[in-house]
Amino acid sequence: MQRRQFLVAVTSVATTAVASTAFAPLGWAQSPPTGPVKLIVGFPAGGGTDVLARLLAQQLAAKWQVPVIVENRSGAAGVIAADYVAKQAGDGNTLLLTHINSHGIAPGLQPTLGYAVETDFVPIALLGKTPMLLIGNNDQPARTLPALVALCKSQPGKIIFGSAGSGSAQHLALETFKAQAGVDVLHVPYRGSAPLMTDLMGGHVQYAFEGMATATPLIAAQKVTPLAQTLASRSPTHPNVATVAEQGYPGFESSIWFALDAPGKLPVATAERINADVNAIMATDEFKARLAQLGAEGGGGSRDRYAAFAKTERAKYAAVIKQANIKPET
Repeated sequence: MQRRQFLVAVTSVATTAVASTAFAPLGWAQSPPTGPVKLIVGFPAGGGTDVLARLLAQQLAAKWQVPVIVENRSGAAGVIAADYVAKQAGDGNTLLLTHINSHGIAPGLQPTLGYAVETDFVPIALLGKTPMLLIGNNDQPARTLPALVALCKSQPGKIIFGSAGSGSAQHLALETFKAQAGVDVLHVPYRGSAPLMTDLMGGHVQYAFEGMATATPLIAAQKVTPLAQTLASRSPTHPNVATVAEQGYPGFESSIWFALDAPGKLPVATAERINADVNAIMATDEFKARLAQLGAEGGGGSRDRYAAFAKTERAKYAAVIKQANIKPET
């Protein structure tokens, strides 16, 4: 064979091989999964985490041409679901819609946790961060963050802040704020946001950090007063509510975040391909619009980006938990 013919033949074979890999219909490197993919969610159906999971599952199923089934395993603020996924095979057939509670907070809060995030999971992608909002009862005198800090300092240990539970993301936002502002308040933990919001509107609790999904409709209905939001920059959903950082506490950031993880033995090549597929989905107008409705932002990027972010979150919250001597609810 002449040299020119040989080069043409080699180029043709290489091009065919690359094309077959690049346009493989599924997220796995060479072959489809052996069965339907389960996307595990640690919260009940209908909540914000579940809504995000179902949207992602629909898009992944269309991309991979296999069923992607959302399975709710609620309990222990997402830890039960995470523990289940940690023990599954690393074949790509089981994924976790990860929540800050299981991968950011629980490792520093629960010493007997049944999994280690760093070894029992393979990080796939950060899906998004949602701010919390510091809100108050409408009858309270302090209606700005500086006024609230002054009020707390004038009445140490008497101003009542509620939270969705001891060790929750909302509670840790409060403890982070207390440390940075140098205030002492009375913390009252509830079993979830619904009873807390009822008591906040009723005046039994004066202030609270709360997730955007819960706080936004109450703010829109003028049932509570927003004082601040907790990401580094203002959310487009609340452009007129200043951040905590803007109001005198630079560097303050606290969020409720969501991600995608797989069991720890998933091959790196497979994880990279799933990351690429998720990023492609997140770049679509439909998915971006739904994320905006949920108030989620800052998602996407490499697996390393998500892993580094989650590691920083674990270290931050472990320090807050230790400093505030927070114990897990029993």
